[in-house]
Amino acid sequence: MSITWTDHVTGRHGYLVVDRLVRGVSSGGLRMRAGCTLEEVTGLAQGMTMKEALHYNPEARYIPLGGAKGGIDFDPQDPEAYGVLVRYLRAMRPYVESFWTTGEDLGLRQDLVDRAAEEAGLVSSIQAVYPLLDDEAAARKRLADAFAVEVDGIGLDELAGGCGVAEAVLATLDRAGVPYAGTRVSVQGFGTMGGATARFLARAGLRIVAVADVKGTLANPDGLDVEALLAARDAFGTVDRSALRPGDTELPGDAWLAADAEVLVPAAVSYCVDAANQQRITARWIVEAANMPVLPEAETLLAARGVTTLPDVVVNSGTNAWWWWTLFGDIGPDADEAFAYIRRSMRALIELMLTRAEADGCTPRQAAHAIVADRLPEMADRFGWYR
Repeated sequence: MSITWTDHVTGRHGYLVVDRLVRGVSSGGLRMRAGCTLEEVTGLAQGMTMKEALHYNPEARYIPLGGAKGGIDFDPQDPEAYGVLVRYLRAMRPYVESFWTTGEDLGLRQDLVDRAAEEAGLVSSIQAVYPLLDDEAAARKRLADAFAVEVDGIGLDELAGGCGVAEAVLATLDRAGVPYAGTRVSVQGFGTMGGATARFLARAGLRIVAVADVKGTLANPDGLDVEALLAARDAFGTVDRSALRPGDTELPGDAWLAADAEVLVPAAVSYCVDAANQQRITARWIVEAANMPVLPEAETLLAARGVTTLPDVVVNSGTNAWWWWTLFGDIGPDADEAFAYIRRSMRALIELMLTRAEADGCTPRQAAHAIVADRLPEMADRFGWYR
């Protein structure tokens, strides 16, 4: 199902694509960015179907949902952005109430989505899933309690996804026999996902040598002070340059691509690595923390010269899964329990994907798609193909 909405005030468009329903419900965040297209949202919805299926565990309380995605073609930093968001959610209210659960994505924070959803007359941005819960009140309290947890000044909800991305990196290094100490990482984007990923990797002993935000790339071959940069960023992930140390340098915005690093983590925008700029990449691994950052032609060219791309459908699936593990009761509102569960699940997925890729002689993305192709019929046989 595909819907295009036109805002009667600004004339800008918003989109909703439901790729699949499982038990009558779909899951997928809402992004806001200037230039967002229906094609983009369609691809993201398909990716959400895969992310859900990859976490299918028939013995867990959380049973994966279908995939969906929302998008608004508007600059989230524009003063009119909040009004556009509220009007979009009012228009999409019947779908949010019935079969689309949503939350923060690129350009939007969860607290803003929650506030706008309330103003639009919704009980919650995930209320469509409530009928599937054994005890709605207990589940909602558990998730609310989890959102109230902070770890060193950052909310657990902002750290869950980055924990998963970082664990994907660490599991890949372990499989390749590469030590953490001295391994260099370049991160594009320093918002929720990029910032949390950088923190977990730095604390694991890796060296964050470059971080890109909307103002440019910050670099230091000896490693940036991630904690200082996190403390100096604003709500959009932009770092106050007064926090830089004498050894830190400011480079152009795309300099993160060519950083002298073993690992690149695109954690901001889609379609940022293309057939032309991929030539500048010297890293061994690209770990997709953002949705669809590497274009297919670029990935083929990268693979031909030995650069491995770990796909978004696996790497950044931790955020979505953490919500549902918590809501359905597989884990409680506790940071240590959440991080342990995320790490264990992500390591299992990375191992499964890379083993399949090696056995089939294909890319990790192709292997992930093959795993999804195995699981979707099993889920459909259990819950039905169209409900």
